[in-house]
Amino acid sequence: MLPTMPPSVSPAAPSKNTRRPRVLHFVTGGFSGATQVALDLVEAHLASGRFEPLLVLRRKRQTPQDRVDALRARGVPLHVVPGWSHAATLWELVRLCRRFRPDILVAHGFSDHIWGRLAGLLAGVPHLVHVEHNSRERYTRWRLAQSRWLAARTDLIVGCSEGVRSALLDRGFPADRTVAIPNGIRLERFDPADRHPWAERRQAAVMAARFARQKDHATLLHAVALLKQRGIHLPVTFAGGGKSSHREAAMALARSLDLEDRVTFLGHCPDVPGLLMDHRICVLSTHYEGMPLSLVEGMAAGCMPVASDVVGVRELISPGLDGDLVPESSPQALADSLQRIVEHPEAAARAAQQARRHALERHGLPLMTQRYEDAFERLLHPAAR
Repeated sequence: MLPTMPPSVSPAAPSKNTRRPRVLHFVTGGFSGATQVALDLVEAHLASGRFEPLLVLRRKRQTPQDRVDALRARGVPLHVVPGWSHAATLWELVRLCRRFRPDILVAHGFSDHIWGRLAGLLAGVPHLVHVEHNSRERYTRWRLAQSRWLAARTDLIVGCSEGVRSALLDRGFPADRTVAIPNGIRLERFDPADRHPWAERRQAAVMAARFARQKDHATLLHAVALLKQRGIHLPVTFAGGGKSSHREAAMALARSLDLEDRVTFLGHCPDVPGLLMDHRICVLSTHYEGMPLSLVEGMAAGCMPVASDVVGVRELISPGLDGDLVPESSPQALADSLQRIVEHPEAAARAAQQARRHALERHGLPLMTQRYEDAFERLLHPAAR
C-alpha cells in the first residue's frame, strides 16, 4: 500500500493544472549517503511546498525497520519496494509510478539508477533524473551499456561533486546534460560547535562511516598500531552500521593488533554531531567517494579532518589550510599525519577552525536543495530557462 499522505498526494489528486508537481526519489534502503541525500531532498520538498514528494526505498537485508518506522512517524511520505530480485523491484516500482503519477523520477546511486529509470520509462514518467553518488562504481560492460542507453532518455544527470561529474564524463555520459550539485548537510545541528573549543575536546579521533568494502577501516587500525609502537596514545572511535561481515573483520583486526584498549566500535550513533564535537580529529579512510557527508559533518563540527586523497574528497580539503590528505591505503602516511596533529595542536586547531568555516560557507543543505529544486523547475518549464 502507499504510505499515508496528504490528500493532494493521493492517486485521486486534482488535475496537473491545479496540483504541485510530484517528484519520486528512488534509492537504496541501506541508509548510505545516497539515502540521506534523497531523504533530505524529500524533506526539503515538503518544507518549500514547490513539489509533492515520495521517497521509495529498495529493501536490503540490512534495511533497519525501526529507522523506516521513525521516518514515517515524522511525516515522511515513504514506500519500500522489494529488493530480493531486480525484476521484483522493477515490477513494484512500475506499479507505484502508475499510481502516484510523478512528474519527475529521481533515481539515486548504482545500480538503483538503472532500475529506477527503467521503471520510469515503462510507467511513462515525463522526466527522468539520474544522480550518481560515487566516483567509482561496479560498472560492467553490460551495466555501462544500459546506463548509456538510459542516459539518452534521461533529462538530467547529476554528480554529487565535480569529481563524480568528471568520472561520468570519462565513462561517456553526455556532457550537455551532466552537471555537478555538491552534497550539503544540516548545518544547524552543528551550531554548538563553537561552544566546544578544540583545546578542551578529547585528544582522540572518530571515523563515522558505515562498514562496507568502500571504506578503509583497516588502514586506520594499522595507523593506530603504528602510533602505539611510537608511544603515542590516540583513542579512535568507529561509528556506523553497515555490513556485519565488514565490521566483524575490523574488530578481529583490532584484536590481532592488540588495540582493544584504544579502539571503540560504537555501532549506529543517534547523535553524530555530539560525538564529533567531543573529538579533536575526524578521519575518513576510504578507497573511493562521491562527496562524503561524514567528512563534511566532521568539518562543520570543528574537527581537524584527515582523509584519503581520492576523488570526491580532495576537492573538500586543502592540505595545510583546512585539513590533511594522505595517500590511499597508506597506514604510514596516516600515522604520520595523526602524529603531527598530536604534536602540533595549535596548527591543528587553526586548520579545524578553517575547515568549519569552509563547511558552513559551501555545504549547507539549503544551497544543495535549492540547486536541485531549481533544476527540476527548469525540466518542467524549459521555456523559462
